[in-house]
Amino acid sequence: MRRRGRRGERARVGERVFFVLRTGTSMRADFQTFRSAATVSIRGVFLQLGLAGVTLFYGVKSGEQAAVTAAIFMAAGAAAWLVLAIIYDQHRRERVEAMEIEALAAGPTAGTSVFSSQEDFRPAAKRLAGLYRFLFPIASLLIAGALIGGGVLRYMQAGPVPAAIAPPMYPGWGLGLGIGIAALGFVVARYAAGLAKQPVWSNLKAGAAFTVGSSILWLAIAVAHLVDYIGPDVLVRYLPRTSAVFLVVVGAEMVVQFLLAIYRPRKAGDMPRAAFESRLLGFAAAPDRIAQSISDAVNYQLGFDVTSGWAYRLLSRSLAPLALAAAAIGWLLTCVVVVQPHQRAIILRFGEPVGRAVGPGPHLKWMWPIETSYVPEYFEKDDKQNLVLKDRTVTGLRLMQLGTQPAITKEPILWTNDHVGEEVWQYVRIGPGGENVQGADVVDVAAVSVEIPMQYRVSDVKLFDELAAPEERDDLLRAIARRETTQFFQNQTLDTVLGGDRIKLSDQLRDRVQKAFDQLNPGPDGKPRGAGVEIVLLAIAGVHPPKDTAAAFETPVQAGQRYEARILSAESDAIQKLTEVVGDAALAERLTAEVKVDEQLKAAASAAKPGSPEAIAASKALVEHQLKVQEMLLEAGGSTAAKLADARRARWQANLSARGEAMGYKGKEALYLAAPELFRLNTFFDSMKTALANTRVLILSDEVQNRLNLDIKPKDFGTEIFKSDNSK
Repeated sequence: MRRRGRRGERARVGERVFFVLRTGTSMRADFQTFRSAATVSIRGVFLQLGLAGVTLFYGVKSGEQAAVTAAIFMAAGAAAWLVLAIIYDQHRRERVEAMEIEALAAGPTAGTSVFSSQEDFRPAAKRLAGLYRFLFPIASLLIAGALIGGGVLRYMQAGPVPAAIAPPMYPGWGLGLGIGIAALGFVVARYAAGLAKQPVWSNLKAGAAFTVGSSILWLAIAVAHLVDYIGPDVLVRYLPRTSAVFLVVVGAEMVVQFLLAIYRPRKAGDMPRAAFESRLLGFAAAPDRIAQSISDAVNYQLGFDVTSGWAYRLLSRSLAPLALAAAAIGWLLTCVVVVQPHQRAIILRFGEPVGRAVGPGPHLKWMWPIETSYVPEYFEKDDKQNLVLKDRTVTGLRLMQLGTQPAITKEPILWTNDHVGEEVWQYVRIGPGGENVQGADVVDVAAVSVEIPMQYRVSDVKLFDELAAPEERDDLLRAIARRETTQFFQNQTLDTVLGGDRIKLSDQLRDRVQKAFDQLNPGPDGKPRGAGVEIVLLAIAGVHPPKDTAAAFETPVQAGQRYEARILSAESDAIQKLTEVVGDAALAERLTAEVKVDEQLKAAASAAKPGSPEAIAASKALVEHQLKVQEMLLEAGGSTAAKLADARRARWQANLSARGEAMGYKGKEALYLAAPELFRLNTFFDSMKTALANTRVLILSDEVQNRLNLDIKPKDFGTEIFKSDNSK
């Protein structure tokens, strides 16, 4: 019997609600009306709790962060429905109490109440007033705080938008649940919003707003999974942060409404509205009554009917012309395009490029849709090889790695260390001429890892945009550049790559890649127009062999370094010797060439017949050439020039001495011819003078015979007799 009574009661409530929705009549504020509202609110509580549980389970099971955030919103919606159920149930009790008071007043015991005042006689009404005064504000602040706090927490947990995200674990379940719950929630929200048209049920709009908000969140999850299944995962990556922002916005709206309700004018008989009623979500719950919802919100906040004022009537008459004027002005403004400082734009006329690219600043064009502006997109790949939109620009330098990624480390980079990242190998010839292996048609090659950074800039925006799709341009340029790089290194030797002139090699490789880029992008006539890019830098930054063979590579490299060191030492010694000999190493090479010429002239003089004009000319040329070489040696300096100067000085001394002796002999000859006897006597006496210069001479007369016995001894006899100086 109790079940039948409950079923009958629910049936009567449904019939009452259906009658009101179908006929549009106003509901009386009796206890049956509020019982119906309380029943709808309780159903809303269970619905929101069920949705929150399903959503939370799915979010935890699948790792869907947006679903966990949506579960917080749905739990807050369950709290809102619970508050409405409490309020409407208390309304029902207040109406029952009022009916009992009216019955007592009409009975024979009227005026015999034991209560001292009317307020004590109506405790249900007093509790209802207290609920409106305290429960609504406190519940609004708690729900708003839960939404804002949960949104901020989920936003922080979501972190920055990742460049790539793992695919959803259960995309089918997400899509199915999203569509099903979105449809169910929208139907329930429309049902509650329809009931809220009645003034006594107006607070049901708050519950309808939460229900439609739950539908919106699940619809966003379903759409994100659908887009991810079709192609890009941008919605899945942004959805966790977007759903968190959604909670914060709804919570902030409730706080603003709470503050505005404090200063709202109140009239007697107005039913208080809950601050946790979201006006924004209310538009989604009743899209056919957006204008009416806005009007009701404004009227409720201001405390009077705005539509009855003269300003509203004036604005309503001029609304259409003003809207048309605004649309016309907006359409005319489409003729102005503003290009950012880091961008270059292409003007498209009916989809076809017009003229060259325009630079930064404002530019005029025809209105949309005649002409539009387009800025090429710049995509990059992240660590997981997913395309990421870097910017909308074509300016600046762009970096592309054609070989091994450079090592990001502060440690010394050695061949024998572990190499960081993926190695890209280039194959080079081992021998200087690419010798074959024992005559076979096979060439010895070696694998080396090369770091090849390439920086380029966009020189022609139009050609660059026509090269390929935005997400394929870098891949195309990289493939062409790597092809040319591989072919370039196949023609190089190991010694050239490891120890050659890398600047020269880099320039050659850059020219080769640039020519390959210029052969891309054929025009309508089939002739290549170029890729529209200019290579600014292409460098061979680092070369190293595989780690396992690094020691074997070091041995010949060290031997080559010793070989080079010895050559440099020998060259240094040669320069030092040549500088000491001739004063200048460069002059030594010239003198070597002149010596060869001297030998050729000597051979020509020897081959010519003696006394012939050819022999005379050859001898003359030989003498002139030898004098030229001597002058070169004297000008250069060095030991050879010093010896040559000493030889010249000795020659002049001998020449002048011989000339003096010859002139003295001629003078003596003239004296002899003039007086022969006198010349003989002078010569005799000079000879005697010279011979007897240091001899003791005793002159005695030949007529007197004297005998003397003298013991004559030199004063230095026996002491310095062996000295060569006879003057003492």
